[in-house]
Amino acid sequence: MKRAGLAAAAVAVAAAHYLVLWPVPADPVAWQAPVAPGYAGAHAANRRLDGLHRIALGDEHGPEHVAIGPDGLVYAAVASGRILRLRPDGSGRDVHAETGGRVLGFAFDAAGDIIAADATRGLIAIGADRRPRLLADRVDGDPIRYANSVAIGPAGLVYFTDASRRFAPRDWGGTFEASVLDIVEQSATGRVLVHDRARGTTRVVAHGLAFANGIALNSTGDTLLVAETGRYRVWAIPAGANALHLPTALAQGTARVLLDNLPGYPDNITRGRDGRYWLGLAKPRSGAVDALAGLPALRQMILRLPRQLWPVPPAYGHVLAFTAEGRIVADLQDPTGAIPETTGATETEGRLYVHSLHAPVLAWLRWTP
Repeated sequence: MKRAGLAAAAVAVAAAHYLVLWPVPADPVAWQAPVAPGYAGAHAANRRLDGLHRIALGDEHGPEHVAIGPDGLVYAAVASGRILRLRPDGSGRDVHAETGGRVLGFAFDAAGDIIAADATRGLIAIGADRRPRLLADRVDGDPIRYANSVAIGPAGLVYFTDASRRFAPRDWGGTFEASVLDIVEQSATGRVLVHDRARGTTRVVAHGLAFANGIALNSTGDTLLVAETGRYRVWAIPAGANALHLPTALAQGTARVLLDNLPGYPDNITRGRDGRYWLGLAKPRSGAVDALAGLPALRQMILRLPRQLWPVPPAYGHVLAFTAEGRIVADLQDPTGAIPETTGATETEGRLYVHSLHAPVLAWLRWTP
């Protein structure tokens, strides 16, 4: 019995040593999470995402971003690194391009080329030959570690987000795993970049974001709408800014938070019709996660647990539409999470395509505002 007790004590000491001292990749910092609003007001709980139609994708999954091409066809970036092309009814599916990485966001430029943010490669262009061509993988000599989303500006300017300077998906098991590490750490190293295709240069527009994600330009092209996933908000940032530090800019009034304290983690932003912008909330808020905001040592300890025990919120389908002034004009939810990780939505006449990080189908809803 004495030996058994000593063995148990040794195991307990070893476990405590592991939980406290074992190295982990993240170095969490304290921050103040706002009190979660819950599903109320403009985000009152509903089931408006019920009845989604599903388009089979064969062996593919994870249509994380969807766009309509100049040819009227639907293009979807999937987990394999391919960009699929199909008719609106799902027929005629083929592989339009394959990047060898993971495209998270893309857009068509005036010439009909695809400009894509590939999380493992950087900013790339795909022309008529369907071959990816690198545009930028560094800025001021620093690697672009997590290219995420794209917005096409005037005169050959391409705005895009670099979600994290700390965690590159190719080094940490993929895009989802790297995003969890960045959001747990909260070091706010995400940034907005702009690439000038005519000059072949790239510079920093703004920095200081806790996982910089979706991006869109307003109708006049002078303001960028940017999702900050780790802080549950969407920013309005001057498109002409140069290396703007966002916490400082907020205090000075040179940038503002357009949507704040959202009930989930904001992801892709797309321009819809009639002045609407669509935003996907990939996961709902978690009381446990918010409670850990001021406890960086405990967050670090949690990272030493098996990944199945990390406090990742459950699936909850949620997309919403808002105006350039920040007014919510539509809110669609599915509490069952039938389509997991709803990263965004693409609006066409009569249809709303729902993006997803992991779904094995492309979902769409008949849509009338």
